[in-house]
Amino acid sequence: GHGNKQIDTPAMARLAAEGAHFEKFYVSPVCAPTRASLLTGRYHGRCGVHGVTRGRETMRAEEVTLAEVFRQAGYATGCFGKWHNGANYPFHPRGQGFDEFFGFCAGHWNNYFDADLEHNGRPVQSKGYITDVITDRAIAYIRGHRGQPFFCYVPYNTPHSPWQVADRYFDKYKARGLDDKTACAYAMCENLDENLGRLLTTLDDLDLARNTIVIFLSDNGPNSNRYNGGMKGRKGSVHQGGIRVPCFIRFPGLIPAGRKIDHFEAAHIDLLPTLVELTGIEEPRTLPLDGRSLAPALVGDRGVWPDRLLFTTWRGRGAVRDGQYVSTHEGQLYNLLTDPNQKQNLATRLPRVQAKLQVAYGRWQQEVSRRGFDP
Repeated sequence: GHGNKQIDTPAMARLAAEGAHFEKFYVSPVCAPTRASLLTGRYHGRCGVHGVTRGRETMRAEEVTLAEVFRQAGYATGCFGKWHNGANYPFHPRGQGFDEFFGFCAGHWNNYFDADLEHNGRPVQSKGYITDVITDRAIAYIRGHRGQPFFCYVPYNTPHSPWQVADRYFDKYKARGLDDKTACAYAMCENLDENLGRLLTTLDDLDLARNTIVIFLSDNGPNSNRYNGGMKGRKGSVHQGGIRVPCFIRFPGLIPAGRKIDHFEAAHIDLLPTLVELTGIEEPRTLPLDGRSLAPALVGDRGVWPDRLLFTTWRGRGAVRDGQYVSTHEGQLYNLLTDPNQKQNLATRLPRVQAKLQVAYGRWQQEVSRRGFDP
């Protein structure tokens, strides 16, 4: 549904068709910051996360995660895959609200076949391809907890280097005339899509589909120069190509099938308050949230979405969006409504708009980094 004719992802297409999809959904330019914001409903700088290695990916222990929110409400909580928000207790998934963790805590893993992984802090020698293995564990978890409310977080690590994937997927995309890296990335996406399909089938088999909210999103733009919907930039960029990603949310019976939400900008920081509202749990005690619930747009009529600013930062680069314009610290201003691919810089033509947004960005940057970033 995003215009790439060279890749086959039927499970994602099914999820989008059976639920709602956001046309303007934003994350952070790289993986650990996105995961921190997704888990807390807060900008990653507030959580102490300002990088992807050397402890800069570690989220402060006092952050209240989705897992802690749902565990307080009596849910079982499991995490399967790439954590990337701290390797040691209390920053480990087990210290941030997850009863069960299987996967790895780093941002990068060197071998995807028969990988050395961990289960609740103990090393495990896995058998098979990493994405299949992670999904097997998630399915077993869902089966084991089908009689109670559960929160199952499956943060996959593909598509990402190292470029390793089973031949049957790679050969299919290589035959489409793609270069090795792109063929491998697409092969990884198809494998991931099959595993998403297995998760959806599990919910069907256990008769849980109607009563389960399923959310699918990506953590940043593509990590190589490949199809990106004509958007400017790729992973690591504060432009559209680095941070605008698919987001599908399915909750049969409550969210109308095929609903397209394109009249406002949503973001990773919105998912925690959205899930709290959709599940109807008691209002949790969290640190102050930056996100707001998307539930009114998902279940009700389109609703009036109040204006707000969305901020993005990575490695000294920054951008701020107000629903119409995006302004970058490098002196660029684009009208995303008329120029979504960011071809025409309006900064000199609209200096007042640029100045106003940059002042707001500076204030925000100061506020979210007020506590500093000590390792």
